[in-house]
Amino acid sequence: MMEASILFFRACLTLLALPIYLLSFLGIWQPFCKKIFFPFFIEHFSAAHEKKAKKHKQELFRNLPDFRSPSGELKLLEIGTGCGANFQFYPPGCKVTCTDINPNFQQGLSRSMNKNQHVHYERFLVAAGEDLHQVPSGSVDVVVCTLVLCSVHDVNGTLKEALRVLRPGGAFYFLEHVVADRSSWKYFWQQICYPTWKLVFDGCCLTREIWKNLEQANFSELNLQHLSIALPWTPIQPHIGGYAVK
Repeated sequence: MMEASILFFRACLTLLALPIYLLSFLGIWQPFCKKIFFPFFIEHFSAAHEKKAKKHKQELFRNLPDFRSPSGELKLLEIGTGCGANFQFYPPGCKVTCTDINPNFQQGLSRSMNKNQHVHYERFLVAAGEDLHQVPSGSVDVVVCTLVLCSVHDVNGTLKEALRVLRPGGAFYFLEHVVADRSSWKYFWQQICYPTWKLVFDGCCLTREIWKNLEQANFSELNLQHLSIALPWTPIQPHIGGYAVK
């Protein structure tokens, strides 16, 4: 009965989003999404998400200075930087390498950099989370990844690359939305939205159990917490947050 309900409501949502499906079929939606819609959406969504997630992020990044290298520097690499929503939480003097598979966030990223001049920006790399070959192994103290593992092609591959570029004793910080409990209405809502949401929001998956990927990765220590971030009328309220040590 539930599966039939999910299929029915999925079909209704598909009809509502039919113009986008047609544009996708014609090969028009994806380029438009990557270049114009998604950067615009992310910049405005990040502002709304930030209001709800600010306390969680302050707590999450509070111990970043603990992972400074013996020289006193803190070299940080961010996977999927987007518009730079995390910069405000980084400690003064932190050296940041920004990466994103989509190079079209530059306007929002520049605005965020100008607002957060306490951080030293090293470079911006156009790179997928699964392929950070431009970054030498063991060269950074911290890797940060927030609201990114939902849309990478390979979660395990991204975590493997994060481990590779981290120095021994370095840390991987994460805050990600995840699949809801299977017995909840949130899960039902996620199942309905899944195909259309993934198309509209550039590959974002609603149903990933990312905590399992983190548990199976080769980190020596994992500090993980399940959170709920109040984002009414969205299917992305369940989150996980924390950090893992190499």
